[in-house]
Amino acid sequence: MTASAASTWKVGPLAEASGLTVRTLHHWDTIGLLSPSRRTPGGHREYTEDDLVRLYQVLALRSLGLGLETIAVCLDGGVDPARLVRDHLAGVETALAALGSLQQRLQHLAGELAAGRSPTTPALLDALRAIGGTGPDAEHALRRHLDADQLQLLHTRGTALGPAAHYLLEVEWPELYRRADRLRTEGVPPADPRVRRLVARMDELAALFTGGHAAVSAGVRDAWRDAPQAMSGEPSAPAHAWSALADYLDLARLGAPS
Repeated sequence: MTASAASTWKVGPLAEASGLTVRTLHHWDTIGLLSPSRRTPGGHREYTEDDLVRLYQVLALRSLGLGLETIAVCLDGGVDPARLVRDHLAGVETALAALGSLQQRLQHLAGELAAGRSPTTPALLDALRAIGGTGPDAEHALRRHLDADQLQLLHTRGTALGPAAHYLLEVEWPELYRRADRLRTEGVPPADPRVRRLVARMDELAALFTGGHAAVSAGVRDAWRDAPQAMSGEPSAPAHAWSALADYLDLARLGAPS
């Protein structure tokens, strides 16, 4: 990569060095995800070393399966690059451990079938336990509103999302709720386009975990209403404030003016 004395890069050399296209970098600039922050005396825009740090963050988050909108929320919220590496590594190690455990169980089942023996119920259940689950408090809250098949759907889809699930649940989703609550406390009507956009994104995220099943989505929302502390993982989460926000978001979904 050819850098100037001030360590700045034009879009072409940066695209070549990063394996991206100039068109991609221009698009990221247009949507405000990654913009060159230096302007030369001649009016040309160039990327700085700080911009390269953000580019690394964008690519690292994208490698975890996150969309551009989620990446923007994460970066604007101040995600630490070192945390990206740690989380990615932890996700890989967890996945490897789970696969190793599943491999052993499947080898056992394969051996039983090859010998003409039917696998025992404990063996089958043991194989199913190789799939991870949610925390015990959240699981208990969800069980009051979802049946076993619906819970398994959440577990399976969450596992399939891999490390991206962490950022969606712990970074973007809370930030969306914080933004919505600020609008609510400011007296912005639920039918306001800003609120509707937030709700639309929340529902997009929900669909990733529920597969778009209306009954599952409704059950999860009911669990949040009944036990916001357990579902959020924050014992201090005020139930009354969550209830007011949930009502506000439901009105936004209906397009109600107030």
